[in-house]
Amino acid sequence: MANKNLKENKLKRAIVSPFRNIVKAISKKWYVSYQYKYITHHKMDWKNPIRYTQKLQYLRLLVYPKMEDVSRCAGRVTVRDYVKECGYEDILIPIYGVFDKFDDIDFDKLPDKFVMKCSHACAFNYICLDKKEINYAELKGKFDKWLKIDYGKKIVEPHYSRIKPQIIIEQWIGDFPTEYKIHVFNGEAKYMYVVTGRTRDIRYNNYYIDWTPFDGAQFNGWKKTDYELSIPDNFSDMVKIAEKLAKPYPLVRVDLYDINGKIYFGEMTFTPAKGTLILDDDKADFEIGEWLDISQYINAK
Repeated sequence: MANKNLKENKLKRAIVSPFRNIVKAISKKWYVSYQYKYITHHKMDWKNPIRYTQKLQYLRLLVYPKMEDVSRCAGRVTVRDYVKECGYEDILIPIYGVFDKFDDIDFDKLPDKFVMKCSHACAFNYICLDKKEINYAELKGKFDKWLKIDYGKKIVEPHYSRIKPQIIIEQWIGDFPTEYKIHVFNGEAKYMYVVTGRTRDIRYNNYYIDWTPFDGAQFNGWKKTDYELSIPDNFSDMVKIAEKLAKPYPLVRVDLYDINGKIYFGEMTFTPAKGTLILDDDKADFEIGEWLDISQYINAK
C-alpha cells in the first residue's frame, strides 16, 4: 500500500509557491529543509542524518556541490569521457554530435530516428521517431529556452549549475528499452529499480541487488508490474560496471540498458529525485540509510 504521506495539501502548496524563489535566495539550506519536510513529512537533521532521504539532502547541498567530478559525471556530454576512462567506451550510445545551440544542427544529416538531450538537466529531451513530423520552430523554441535555464539553481541541486548547457544527439537504440537503475553505496551495489513500459504503462520494480523484491522501497506512488521480471543474462556485468563507475563517490545511481544482450550506458545520478522520496515502507528509509556512510563528510566540518 502506498505511503499515506503521498496526499498533498494543494491549498498549502498554492500559498507557499510564490515565495519559493525568495526563500532560495535567502538560504538554500532553509529551502531544502522546508522542501524535504513538506514533501516527505520528515524533519531534516543536518547534524546527524540517519534516514537515506536525509543523507541525500546532505549530499545534495553540502557535499556534491564541492566535488567537481560530480558535475562532470552528471553532465550528459562530459560523462562520456569518464566512462571511456573507466574502460567502458563500448557501452556508450553512439552520438551524431554535440552542439552549443539549436541553429548549429544540420537536421538533413540526421536519420529519421534520434534522441536530443540537453547536457545539463533532467527531462529536457526530445525523442524523434519520424523526422518528417518535426515542428522545427516549436522544437527550437523549447531547446532555446532549456539551454538558458540554470537547472541547478532552479531545483537547488548546485552540482548541475557547473555543467555547460549543450545539445547532444544520440542514436535511437530501440523502442523504449528496459532501464536498470542500480544504486551504489560507498562502492557497493545494494539495490535498484527496473523501469518498464515507458511512454505506455510505465512501471517501477524495486529489488535488492540479488533480485529479491524490495517492495518497501517503492516510492512516490509509482506502481510495479503485475508479473515477475526476468533477470537478464548479463546482469552481473551490469553490476560490475555500475560499481566501477560509482566507486569514487558515496552514492550514485547508474542507469543501464540491455538491448538484445548488449549493455548501454544511460546516465549517472547523484541525488535521485532530489532525495525527496516518499517510500511505501518508512522502515526502508532507515534500512537504505544504513548502507550509505557519509560520516567522513560530516566529521570533516
